Amino acid sequence: MASILIPVGILGGIALFFGIFLVISAKKFKVTMDERVEKIIDVLPGIDCGACGAPGCSAFAEGVTKGEYPVNGCKVGGEEVATAVAKIMGVEAEVGGEEVAVLRCLGGNDVAKRVADYNGIKTCAALHLLGGDKGCQYGCLGLNDCVEACPFDALVMGEDGLPYVIEERCTACGVCVKTCPRGLFEIISKKQDIYLACRSYDDAKTVKQVCSRGCIGCSLCTRVVLGETVTMDGNLASVHWDKIDDNSILKPALEKCPTKTYIKRSELRGFQNA
Repeated sequence: MASILIPVGILGGIALFFGIFLVISAKKFKVTMDERVEKIIDVLPGIDCGACGAPGCSAFAEGVTKGEYPVNGCKVGGEEVATAVAKIMGVEAEVGGEEVAVLRCLGGNDVAKRVADYNGIKTCAALHLLGGDKGCQYGCLGLNDCVEACPFDALVMGEDGLPYVIEERCTACGVCVKTCPRGLFEIISKKQDIYLACRSYDDAKTVKQVCSRGCIGCSLCTRVVLGETVTMDGNLASVHWDKIDDNSILKPALEKCPTKTYIKRSELRGFQNA
């Protein structure tokens, strides 16, 4: 009997030692979470969209307390969430300047020339890998990737084969920007009504052959718009939003553009509200 009790006692003693060791270690090395993190998580939308730059809401909340993300970094939450997060952090939040996503392409079914019939996987990502089915290598592929990816149902496909932004639902989260394989979405201020709806860098001859509304690189807009608000990036006009205080400065470009590639967001709202 004694021969059995001795090893059992030894094992029990070892178990007791490690148990006490683990308890002491847990208390000594315990990581205390900043209580502000939990408070911030509570006021965030909780959809983990990643628009803030963090992999999710929890990571964003922790990053805010460490100074890695601004208190107004949650685009989805907007002013309300920014104010709440700022209050938790004991700082003032810069709010305002609401933004919206816009599609920089006018190459719908009746505008852009189609050069191939595609019967593969019905996603823009797959079609893009094959070079697309339209003559314009920069234009919208129209297979719904952005519509399906939008977490707020703020995009809808039009009969012309282009996605349209429903501004009342758009939070400028940037998911469409990341999803589009051709980089056709841009986030701009809602104060800016006029914008350039094209991403083509092709020369004028090529553009005219494949799309009737594409930028032909004539540079006329750079001459009629004051200052260096619009410059040329190769064959494509580039609008410098940081230099615009009054959107009317782009009105001459809207009126003079020979291919009508500058458009108004407000002209699309009839469709958005339909």
